[in-house]
Amino acid sequence: MKSLMSLWSKIAEESAIQCCTSASHDINTVMARVEDEGLSFLTITLPSLGKATQKWLDQGKAGLHSSFLTERGGSLPRFLGGFFSRVFDRGSGVLLDDPCIDSIQAIRQLTLMFGKMELRCTPEREHKAIQKYVECEQEVRSSDAELEERDLLEFVSMSDLLFGSLFSKIDRDIYYGNILPGHGPGSTADGLTGNRKFNQAVWTDRLQSVFPVGDFTIPNWRFNLELEKVSFLEPGSEVPVKVTLVPKTLKTPRVIAMEPTCMQYMQQGILRSFLGHLEGDNFLSRVIGIRDQVPNQELALRGSVDNQTATLDLSDASDRVSNQLVRSMVHRWPHFSAALDATRSRRAVLPDGRVIRLAKYASMGSALCFPVEAMVFLTMVFVGIQRSLNTPLNRHAINSYVDSVRVYGDDLIVPTRHVLGVVQSLELFGARVGLDKSFWTGKFRESCGREYFNGHDVSITRVRQALPTHRQDVTGVVSTVSLRNQLYLSGFWKASSWLDDYIRGIIKYFPNVAPTSPVLGRISFLGYQAERTHPYLHSPLVKGYVTEAKPPLDHLEGSGALLKCLLKLDTAASLRGKVPWQQPGTDSVSSEPTPWEKPPMVSSDHLERSGRPKSINMKLRWSSPF
Repeated sequence: MKSLMSLWSKIAEESAIQCCTSASHDINTVMARVEDEGLSFLTITLPSLGKATQKWLDQGKAGLHSSFLTERGGSLPRFLGGFFSRVFDRGSGVLLDDPCIDSIQAIRQLTLMFGKMELRCTPEREHKAIQKYVECEQEVRSSDAELEERDLLEFVSMSDLLFGSLFSKIDRDIYYGNILPGHGPGSTADGLTGNRKFNQAVWTDRLQSVFPVGDFTIPNWRFNLELEKVSFLEPGSEVPVKVTLVPKTLKTPRVIAMEPTCMQYMQQGILRSFLGHLEGDNFLSRVIGIRDQVPNQELALRGSVDNQTATLDLSDASDRVSNQLVRSMVHRWPHFSAALDATRSRRAVLPDGRVIRLAKYASMGSALCFPVEAMVFLTMVFVGIQRSLNTPLNRHAINSYVDSVRVYGDDLIVPTRHVLGVVQSLELFGARVGLDKSFWTGKFRESCGREYFNGHDVSITRVRQALPTHRQDVTGVVSTVSLRNQLYLSGFWKASSWLDDYIRGIIKYFPNVAPTSPVLGRISFLGYQAERTHPYLHSPLVKGYVTEAKPPLDHLEGSGALLKCLLKLDTAASLRGKVPWQQPGTDSVSSEPTPWEKPPMVSSDHLERSGRPKSINMKLRWSSPF
């Protein structure tokens, strides 16, 4: 707690110098309130003021905040008053004609920097998050029941216009068996991890009707005797997704759901097909983001200047995507529709043991959650635009919005002139717009982790982990080194200097390095400083700590080992364009590389070690500073 307070004080003092004001009273206020309220003041109360300030910037006028006193005879908070007075008028609270950009960024930095620390919540807050998850299910069912048929028909018509060609290509891939499944490194509901996933002996009847087990779980039909070990589960006996909580902030945890191994396996296959065809679509690849957040950020930056685009944020986005909507979207493509239904888990088991039936398409944790919600939200956006225009949209009209509409998960960019229609459309189909994080009135915009005001980047550096107290806290050390370097690059040189001393008290060796160096070190505009030369390569070396994380031991042999190798080779070869890929329904052969991801790195010991590392270690060694 003291180290976090010291860091806040250093940043406050440096910000005050940059903004030609004083922060001494603010530092005393924070020290007193942290002593009374504890860590929650830094992680909950201060961020609430930061979020309120963002809305004030958007609305053009400061308001009242229940946790902070207002200046006597004025309209601004007394806390950080020196900064606020350079942004808003002291008397009326109206946004100044030429507000100080440095002060805006300082207010955001000082209020929001601890807002997303990955800390364990209290049991009461965890229970509340689970209860909200259950209530969300009821709200999805209510939304489905209240949706009128004409609204659903309009939604389906718009979806056909947007995704008809894409769905047809995925449908053909599924029909001709051109699906390449895969296992991820994460945990699953049935407890299989690492290499054990390749010896899975459970399949569902629903999967079998679309994806025969023999086509996907054995290397070839010479191993057909392995199929005798497979157990087939009827719909009522399927393993439900396992709802679990992971640290997000001290205010609320993140609720995710772990899928069964067989479901996740085939979800990855459908995802590959989706991404491959999406990247090949000139329109959809420009309005849906899957891996690249930069286009969203650029549109937000432009919107902060010309006010032509708005940024919208959705609350509980994935948990509010109705399965009814998804089924309606794809009902004209029987193979794709059957595949989505077969790879979707219908039930979830809660941490308290309760099992509930799901009305949502999928929770966060499904490989198809992110792309499916993107398609659903994009359809809602264009339905809203169509209603705002009060005229049907065609393909030509939709193409004109490639520079003003973009969806990346629950971060939406939409035209400002249609924002009210879009918000109404989103709410109509069950989504919930987070008005405290959506901006379209003033000059403030936020999207995909970057914030802008009138063309200026006012993004901040966030503290993700508590500062470490010993060298064995490797995660904390790595996070703190990253924090130090981010603050240095953001111009907080005194705060980064304070962190230099703090880090050296934890790890003795902390050399100057380049950003690309494997060594935990200091980034400096003066460059790295070599401490010795390699005896054979004659390249510069520095002495410092290098992190090392090995996957756990997990031996794999037999048909499972062969299957893993073939899947890796098939994936790598197809991505490099070395395997002829017959286009479904044609006689043509294409050698074009599949563009959705980089070729995977095949480790030489992947049959001995697999899965996510259980721990991370640091080793002191001589290594390259660049």
